[in-house]
Amino acid sequence: MKKKIQLLPTGISLVDSAWGGFYRGGTYMLIGAHKTGRTLLGLQYALESAKQKEVCLFFTSMRPKDLMIQAASIDFDLQQYMNQNLIIVVRVAPPTDLYNVPDPDYFLAEYLNDIITVVDQYQPAKIVFDELTPFIGFNNLSLLKDTFIRTTEEIEEHGITSLFVIGDPATPGAETIVNMLTSFATGIVYLKKDDNNENRTPSGQMIITPNIGHTQGKFNAQYIIEPYKGVTTESQPAITQPILKATETSIKLRKYKSLADIDAPDEAFSYSNFYNYNDFNLILNNQIALYKSTGQVFTLISFRLDNEAGRKGLMTISQLQNAIRLATDKKDKICLLENKIIVLVTREENQKSILNLISKIKSNLSNSDPNFIKSVVPFISVYAIKVDENIQNASDLFEHLATDEPQVNNKFGI
Repeated sequence: MKKKIQLLPTGISLVDSAWGGFYRGGTYMLIGAHKTGRTLLGLQYALESAKQKEVCLFFTSMRPKDLMIQAASIDFDLQQYMNQNLIIVVRVAPPTDLYNVPDPDYFLAEYLNDIITVVDQYQPAKIVFDELTPFIGFNNLSLLKDTFIRTTEEIEEHGITSLFVIGDPATPGAETIVNMLTSFATGIVYLKKDDNNENRTPSGQMIITPNIGHTQGKFNAQYIIEPYKGVTTESQPAITQPILKATETSIKLRKYKSLADIDAPDEAFSYSNFYNYNDFNLILNNQIALYKSTGQVFTLISFRLDNEAGRKGLMTISQLQNAIRLATDKKDKICLLENKIIVLVTREENQKSILNLISKIKSNLSNSDPNFIKSVVPFISVYAIKVDENIQNASDLFEHLATDEPQVNNKFGI
């Protein structure tokens, strides 16, 4: 039996107090000028998502280091939630070569289409796109409309709640574009900075306007940006209609025809640290970008099972995979690639810690008999690669693995 439409807390105080949150599967716009707190609000939304144990995909053109500094300014340990795979940061480079392509509009359309591709790969519950402005400067508004509608409908059909950040339009042409896009949104959050603010604390007016649902209507309140708190507003009367909070139900993504078709799922959403090759490749590239901007070292460890082990009936790749899953940390990322199980350890490892991991894996094998361990370890080889300045992308790392260049003692039995 269907339950009430889900309203999910957002971490945006005025939205939560006046509306009760965002509708699951809704599309929302956050509009504001530079330095109004748009990115901070996007981070607050992502943080609230992570607190509810829902995965948030955060698109940004900022350097990972700068985004982490922004998050730290509101007492938000972004890396912690990234390590738990609750927030996945995807860096997108703004289009800078539009004048060098035959058709700039179709070039921009491909950027919007890529959102769907990444969303399909990660299957998040929520997304933040900070910011969309550089990708919507179409000349052909009809093409922009069709592309944007197709993008948002595809996202909504997966039950994903999205928050798109857009700059306050400074020209009539830009205003036309923004007005058109916001007409297809479920609701709009608008930040208007105080022009005559003499205080050191940034402040302004936050205005929330519904397009669909949110029958409580339009609200506005004074907001300020507070250190270690973020963007806060004066309180509003609490919403009176019943709200199905994210904490009151388990989460599972499913398709629906409209907002009114959303039902509360009964099965728990299962999080896994196993990824297919394409997803793992994206994660590696993000981790490399993080290393280049912040210096955060990571290690890639490959466990290769000789095919002879299967032919002798000693061990299958699935059995080794399960032992590795039990031995690794939940924040480690794992990928199965033919007869190799690759583990991304998002911290710097040394030989001692790798040997400790090997010891844990041995203790989780399907048979703990010493004779079995002795017979199977010669068929398992271990290779570790620590990121350095010579690594440019994930392909470089996989090339190292393909050549099986040992970076530590290569036998599992050591």
